[in-house]
Amino acid sequence: MFQNQLNDQIAQAQAKALENAKHLAEVAAKSAQELAEINQAAAKDAMVVAQEASAQLSAIKDPQQFANLGQQEAAQEIAKYAAAYQAKVSNVIRNGNQEVANVIDASIDDAREDLVKFVQEATKAAPAGSEAFISAFKTAFETSLQQFDQARASAADTFANFEKSLESALSQAQGQFGEAVKAAPKKTRAK
Repeated sequence: MFQNQLNDQIAQAQAKALENAKHLAEVAAKSAQELAEINQAAAKDAMVVAQEASAQLSAIKDPQQFANLGQQEAAQEIAKYAAAYQAKVSNVIRNGNQEVANVIDASIDDAREDLVKFVQEATKAAPAGSEAFISAFKTAFETSLQQFDQARASAADTFANFEKSLESALSQAQGQFGEAVKAAPKKTRAK
C-alpha cells in the first residue's frame, strides 16, 4: 500500500513538473513574440526616419542647410526613441522574469509540501520499536527542509541581481544617449 502511495506521489510530482515546464515555455514564447513585435515596430520607425532624412538630404540646396540637419533636436529625438525602445524591452524582460520567479516559488512550495506528506505517510507505517530512528529521521528531515528556504532565497537573489544588472545597463545606455545629445551641434541661427 505504501508503494502505491509513493508511486502516486511521484506521478503527481512529475505531472506538476511537466505543467510547470509547459508554462515556462509559454512564458518564453510570449516574451519572444513581444520582443519581436517591439523590434518590428522599431524597424518600421527607423525606416520612416531614414526615409524622412533621405528626403531632407535630397532637398538641400546649400551647405548651411546641410549643417543644420545634425542638430540637437534630432539627437534628442533619437534619444527619446531609444529610451522608449529600452523601456518596452525592459518591461517584457521584467514581466517574463517575474513569471519565472513565481513558477519557481510555487514549485518549491509544491515540492516541500509533497515531501512533508511523503515523510508523514512513511513514518505512519513504521514498525513498532523504530521510534528512535523515526525521531532522528524527522530531525534530519526538518534540517533538509531548510534547503527549500535556501533555494527560495537563492532564486530571489538571482532575480534581484538580474534586475539590478538590467537597471544598470539601461541607466548606462541612457547616460550615453544623454551624452550624445549634449555633444550634438547646437542649431545655428541664419543671419
